[in-house]
Amino acid sequence: MSDSTPGFREMKSVVVRFAGDSGDGMQIVGERFTDTSATMPNSIATFPDFPAEIRAPVGTIGGVSAFQVHFGSTKVMTPGDEPDALVAMNPAALAVHLSDLARGGLLVVNSAAFNEDNLKMAGFASNPLDDPSLSSKYTLVAIDITGLALEALKESSLTNREKLRSKNFFALGFMYWVYTRPLEPTIDYINSKWAKKLPALAEANIRVLKAGFYLGETTEITRNRYRVARADVAPGIYRKVSGNEATALGLIAAAKRAGRELLFSGYPITPATAILETLADYKHFGVKTVQAEDEIAAIGVAIGASYAGKLGATATSGPGMCLKGEFIGLAITTELPLVIINVQRGGPSTGLPTKTEQSDLFQALYGRHGESPLPVVAANSPSDCFSAAFEAARIAIAYSTPVILLTDGYLANGSEPWNVPDEATLPDISRPFADEAKPYVPFARDPQTLARTQAIPGQPGLEHRIGGIEKDETGAISYDPENHSIMTGLRAAKIAGIARSLPPLEVIGAHTGKVLVIGWGGTHGAITSAVAALRTEGVEVSSTNLRYLNPLPPDLGKLIEGFGHILVPELNNGQLNLLLRANYLVDAVSMTKVKGRPFKVSEIRERVLEILND
Repeated sequence: MSDSTPGFREMKSVVVRFAGDSGDGMQIVGERFTDTSATMPNSIATFPDFPAEIRAPVGTIGGVSAFQVHFGSTKVMTPGDEPDALVAMNPAALAVHLSDLARGGLLVVNSAAFNEDNLKMAGFASNPLDDPSLSSKYTLVAIDITGLALEALKESSLTNREKLRSKNFFALGFMYWVYTRPLEPTIDYINSKWAKKLPALAEANIRVLKAGFYLGETTEITRNRYRVARADVAPGIYRKVSGNEATALGLIAAAKRAGRELLFSGYPITPATAILETLADYKHFGVKTVQAEDEIAAIGVAIGASYAGKLGATATSGPGMCLKGEFIGLAITTELPLVIINVQRGGPSTGLPTKTEQSDLFQALYGRHGESPLPVVAANSPSDCFSAAFEAARIAIAYSTPVILLTDGYLANGSEPWNVPDEATLPDISRPFADEAKPYVPFARDPQTLARTQAIPGQPGLEHRIGGIEKDETGAISYDPENHSIMTGLRAAKIAGIARSLPPLEVIGAHTGKVLVIGWGGTHGAITSAVAALRTEGVEVSSTNLRYLNPLPPDLGKLIEGFGHILVPELNNGQLNLLLRANYLVDAVSMTKVKGRPFKVSEIRERVLEILND
């Protein structure tokens, strides 16, 4: 299609949000739209948003599920501040998400769902589709999606209930027409999922998908179509990956490059469960997975694997971290390599289990008994979870210590294109075990790293004592006050010494200026996008994202000194900000958000300008 085609507009990027009841399949169509856009190829970033309830009552506000995808011809780093198009499958979805839709944006609604009962459950006194202000603010496209899906399947052998479940593919097909997306990737997906076992269902979904597409093609239901050009991507092998998938793959790669078997032990908890599920599919890579009976048992199994010379790993969220605290202390005092992944969510307690937050930083740093420091690293994007998991394993093995890796619900469930690395380019992170031909002293240390050398239990000549009670260098139990002070100091010095091996900070912009924005974890995309936009406007602002939260990078203090103002955006009530103020005596400005949602680019941009205008 040429640019001169009437009603056709070229776009650099577009944000589309699908919203409906939890049973409407919004996550499925969102994933399909994402996968199709990735094949174009476009740069993509996604934000699944769904309720915590297993199934809230149909048609209620609490049961609304949504999926937002941002796709573009240039680098996309966030799911987008506001949708350019909203597909609302029922009144509740419209009530929840309409306020986010950009003024003049495309609003596609399933008019069949706007009946008296659904309107009442969504809190509408009258039908909003009859309100002239709706069509004046947005490009309203009301379609009887339910009726047209049933019409397309009038000759199908499926039950009426089964036919109704396909209406999400009708909406998807129509949005494919609007944004000139091909049908073939979704047709291939449908056939691979259902064609063999449920051929009638596969045929029905394909028929409805095409019906939605052809509706746009054969009617003048909307004035405009849009196209987003191919993104200019570096050569390589790409795949779409979620944060949890990338974390799992990072652990597998680290185990291979360490020459150790990976044993992952976990207990199901939102939003970390997918790591266990992903790893369970990789038995052919020698991965062993255990679903334990509870969080305490899960980390106990992982520590047992580390005792036996494997790479032990476990994953959970905030509540599970509380339960694992005592065993983390055991791993610290026995100085065993272990990777502990905390996929953060809104809290405390059950809190907002399907929403995102960064409120477990202090828990990771200090949430244990005794003097028990350990390394803490954080991932900054869904695909970066691979590198972060690999790095956590590297530090764990090199320094004989448990390591906490922080991700969050936004990163875990979000997805983006990932340039799959060649395994040969990944560093060798292997470390030898004790030599049975030499005398073994359990807590004798490497002079560079202060890491102890591990001996696998059961080896003749390497018998030793190890456990939670304090030991001296030989492994003998010791209640001597001086020895406890020395061993506590050595464990702390080992963790602090990791700072010497950290790479220089990556800085967006100059190393000196008026404002430095410091973030960690999933705020990276919004911060980087905001700073890049401000710099094109001539604003003197820079940013950096902290991969390492304990120990902090050694060059961070000098970087901070070069700026007049420090802004710290966090999805908590200011935990990193307090840490920076304590360590560097800097009057940093805290920017907080605890709403279960990531920052918008506009929020950070506006806060920077406010600081400069004060």
